[in-house]
Amino acid sequence: MRRALPPLRALLGPPGRRGCRRPAGCAAPRPGGAGPARPACCRPLGSCLTSMGCWCEAGPPFLLPEQPLASWVNPQGQFLVPVVFVTNAGNCLRQKKAEQLSHLLGVPISQDQVMMSHSPLRMFKRYHKKCVLVSGQGPLLDIAQDLGFCQPITIDTLREKRPLLDAVDHDRRPNVLSPSAVELPKIEAVVLFGEPVRWETSLQLIIDVLLTSGYPGNPYGQENYPHIPVLACNMDLMWVAEAQSPRFGHGTFMVCLENIYKKITGKDLKYEALMGKPSRLTYQYAEHLIRAQALQRSWEQPIQTLYAVGDNVMTDVYGANLYNRYLQQSCPRARLQAKAAAGTAPALLPQCLQPGLGWDTELAPAGTAPGLGWDTELAPAGTAPGLGWDTGLAPAAAARCRSVLVCTGVYDPQSEPALPGRDGLAENVFHGHRDFSFDPALVEPDHIVPDVDAAVDLVFQLENFAPR
Repeated sequence: MRRALPPLRALLGPPGRRGCRRPAGCAAPRPGGAGPARPACCRPLGSCLTSMGCWCEAGPPFLLPEQPLASWVNPQGQFLVPVVFVTNAGNCLRQKKAEQLSHLLGVPISQDQVMMSHSPLRMFKRYHKKCVLVSGQGPLLDIAQDLGFCQPITIDTLREKRPLLDAVDHDRRPNVLSPSAVELPKIEAVVLFGEPVRWETSLQLIIDVLLTSGYPGNPYGQENYPHIPVLACNMDLMWVAEAQSPRFGHGTFMVCLENIYKKITGKDLKYEALMGKPSRLTYQYAEHLIRAQALQRSWEQPIQTLYAVGDNVMTDVYGANLYNRYLQQSCPRARLQAKAAAGTAPALLPQCLQPGLGWDTELAPAGTAPGLGWDTELAPAGTAPGLGWDTGLAPAAAARCRSVLVCTGVYDPQSEPALPGRDGLAENVFHGHRDFSFDPALVEPDHIVPDVDAAVDLVFQLENFAPR
């Protein structure tokens, strides 16, 4: 999966680039109706922006128009509709990303409009007071503490406290071969923020933690399964840099970790949660941020339609369609609530959908919703719904999520004249994560437009929204 060069990628859509011609057949390749009254914007940072749902990518590959957000904001520079920028990046604080976006786009972007790949970890409150091992690069401790973790420990700190564990690089081996007497608290979870710098050190120490139930330095134990929880952010296998071909991403590191663990134990590495596009959890948290913005605007009617604008079929379109499938098949209570609030359905929910009477069992763990494609990410470690991330996060309320593919980034109609058919896609190698099943129907966008400006115009047209 591709990621924006340096900074961005959001729950919107990539910014327009000059000279992009509208490809033949810019209409929706498959039927998809417009939602009710008000548009809602969402999409991962690194995609673009919209009050509907967009992603914003920026960097050397993209040439921004002189006024990239002219149709999105009012004369005061305020967005006309709720907008969330979502990115799979996780190596900085969201405030820094907001500052980058503000400078790039020329309008104020607050940190509450930015969603990093690790942002949903704010909802995993049951881990916040526990000692967790964090892996990645950048200001890891600052990021972890900003998310709510009280006792994070980095790979580098663990290596300092247990120097005998890192033995691949002979030049870094300690001169004194005596075990460290430094006491460490039990590590109760592993959080993977992104690809680390020294892969061999991170792989070795994470395996040590998993195979010793959080006491690295102890002998491995065969009984340590299931292992302590692992939460992973950003599953991108590869990403686009200045090189002529894609570079390894965090998804590649995860493949290494999964295969090493299975080779040693004969068992699968389990994830408590997977975050970042195209994860359903990412889209649900983005919708949560959208609703918060709508509340600040005192919008009385619920947002019915989310528009996810992006340039990557396998990440942006796939993720948006995956979330739309979830909304359509797994949230009857949320849809009825939204209709009731809009006055188009009875105020009372059916008994089977009332809180506490079984409605939440529709968010069941893996194996209970075959064919949905997202089931294995909900509770892959066997955790029951309500015990982890969704505590404190309201159920999805939107009725639909529409995917809008723009032609200014990863997807280029000049090099890819037509989207591959289902048969062709089925034969291709799937670069998604191990725990995601591939469905060719999920890579068919609802709409194709030349750039982000066209995406905004399309959304306003579908929503019968006329900016003043």
